[in-house]
Amino acid sequence: QVQLLESGGGLVQTGGSLRLSCEASGGTSNIYAMGWFRQAPGKERELVARISWSGHSPYYADSVKGRFNISRHKAIYAVYLQMNSLKPEDTAIYYCAAHARLQDWGSGSWGQGTQVTVSS
Repeated sequence: QVQLLESGGGLVQTGGSLRLSCEASGGTSNIYAMGWFRQAPGKERELVARISWSGHSPYYADSVKGRFNISRHKAIYAVYLQMNSLKPEDTAIYYCAAHARLQDWGSGSWGQGTQVTVSS
């Protein structure tokens, strides 16, 4: 089972930037894709961005396109989310997730979450 450890959340003003990091350990050779989800109070968890280990083009939610960038460090099984031009509506708990081939996100591994708060 893959374990995921996130870091980098915090409090930032509107227009600011934050960089989230997630490092995977244990069973990493089975990782097919990693991504970032977020969940705001009273809302469902949503996929923000994902990246595959095969090199396919990353996916971004429409709400973050042009502002967020997901990248990976294949050698250490790490994924990063650079968040720029942050808005109050980006406030949420951000979760790192990973899944193996033929596995969906729900069946994969999840981090404990890191809080991102954007003040207006």
